[in-house]
Amino acid sequence: LQRMLSIAVEVDRSPTCSSRKIADEMFPFMLNIPLRSQREVLLNTMESHLLRCRLLELLFQHSCDVPSNSPMCLDKILYFLSHCSVLLHFKDETATWQRWDEMLQYLSLLLMSYRNVILAFPLAEHLWSSLSDRMDLIVQKAKPRHQESDNISPLDIQLKMEDFTGRMQEVLGQPFPPPIQEKLFMLQ
Repeated sequence: LQRMLSIAVEVDRSPTCSSRKIADEMFPFMLNIPLRSQREVLLNTMESHLLRCRLLELLFQHSCDVPSNSPMCLDKILYFLSHCSVLLHFKDETATWQRWDEMLQYLSLLLMSYRNVILAFPLAEHLWSSLSDRMDLIVQKAKPRHQESDNISPLDIQLKMEDFTGRMQEVLGQPFPPPIQEKLFMLQ
């Protein structure tokens, strides 16, 4: 299935359009996956970083009170960190700290997927080109060029992380469970 999804993203003339279409179709089904372990298997085995990035973006957009209209970038990931509520209440009964833990896991996965998309598609406009049109760039080993909204400062990260941990402390209290502490460190 994951290989077929990866191929489906690339067969269209525009990987961005096809990944959006596929993610839009998959998202309602993802919301109905009953167990976290099953959701993680789906996301962790996804071969297409672009598709995984889009699916996670939809998940975080859905959990924000005010969704962001900006394109996917590092600034948008910081926006999710500041504005998303604990991920949707899936059908499994999990402790509150485990839902925060899952959200942190998915934020890290989104960040890694986005990084891999940027490395695979050196220029943002290449996301609108077919694989055959990108072959010259692959051969030339074109270097990635970041978007303006990817230029975030360490201070931005620190402030957003402090705000996020403050929100989490209100809900979970102190000290955080060890898995949460590890994921916070890894995300930062």
